[in-house]
Amino acid sequence: MELLIQQLVSGVATGGIYACMALSIVMIYQAIHHLNFAQGEMAMFSTFIAWQLLQWGLPYWIVIPLTVAISFSGGIAIERIVIGPLGEAAVLSHAVVFIGLYAVINSLASFIWDFTTRPFPSPFGAGSQFGNLISNQQIGMIAVTLLVLALLYAFFRYTRVGLAMRAAAENPTSARLAGIRVGLMAALGWGMAAAVGSIAGVLIAPIVFLEPNMMLSILLYGFAGAVLGGLSNPAGAVAGGFAVGVIENLAGTYVPVIGSELKLPIALLLIVIVLVFRPTGLFGRTIVQRV
Repeated sequence: MELLIQQLVSGVATGGIYACMALSIVMIYQAIHHLNFAQGEMAMFSTFIAWQLLQWGLPYWIVIPLTVAISFSGGIAIERIVIGPLGEAAVLSHAVVFIGLYAVINSLASFIWDFTTRPFPSPFGAGSQFGNLISNQQIGMIAVTLLVLALLYAFFRYTRVGLAMRAAAENPTSARLAGIRVGLMAALGWGMAAAVGSIAGVLIAPIVFLEPNMMLSILLYGFAGAVLGGLSNPAGAVAGGFAVGVIENLAGTYVPVIGSELKLPIALLLIVIVLVFRPTGLFGRTIVQRV
C-alpha cells in the first residue's frame, strides 16, 4: 500500500510538469492552430539561463522571476520575428519552421553550455516528509504547478487581456471586428507559453539533470497529455498531463514488461489510442464549420 501511495504521489508530481507542458502546447495551438515542436527546447534554454544566473551568485527568489520574464520576452520575440510573418502559410511550412527552431535552440544551448550533464539545485531542499513518503521536491512541484494553473485560470477568466486572448483564439475574425489586436494576443500567448515552459523546466531539472536534450521526453509526455485531454480544452490538457504522469508511473512499477525503460512508449501509445478512438481528446469538443 505504501508503494502504491508513493507511486501515485510521484505520478501527480511529474504529471504536474507534463500538465504545464501540455498547457503550453495548447496555448500556442489555440493561438496559431499548429503544434510547436520546439516548446521543449524553449523550456530547456530557459532552464539553462536559470542555472547560469545561479552560477553567477543570484539567489533563487531573484532567479525564478527573472527567468520567467526573460522567457516571456523570448516567446514574444519568436512569435513576432519568426511565426507572425508566416501568416496563413501551409501546415508543412509551419512544421518545417518549428523543426528548425528546435534544431537552432538545441544547437545554441550546446554551443554555449556544451553537452556536459550538470546537477541543478532544488529550490525545495533534499529532505522528505510523512516518513519518506513524499520528498520536498515533489511537494514543491505539486504546489508550484497548482499555483501556476490557478493564476492562469484567474487570468483567462477574470482579466480583460485574458478574455481578449480567449476571444482571439476562438474566433479571430469576430475578435478583430470587436477591436481586439489578434496579432498582439498571439504574441502574448507565445510569451505566456514560454514562461510556463520555463517553470516546468526549472522544476524538472533537479530530477532529470541539466543538458540540452533534457526536455525531449517531457515534450512527448506533454503532447500525450494535450492529446489525451483535448487540444481545444486547456483544462482538459492539464487533466491529461496529470493522468499521463500517474499512468506511466503505475505502469512502470506494476507491469513487469514495461519497467522504467518503456515508460516513454506508453505516452506514444496513449497518443495513438486517443487519436484512433477519440480524435478530439477526452475533454475536447468537435468543431462543426458551415461550408
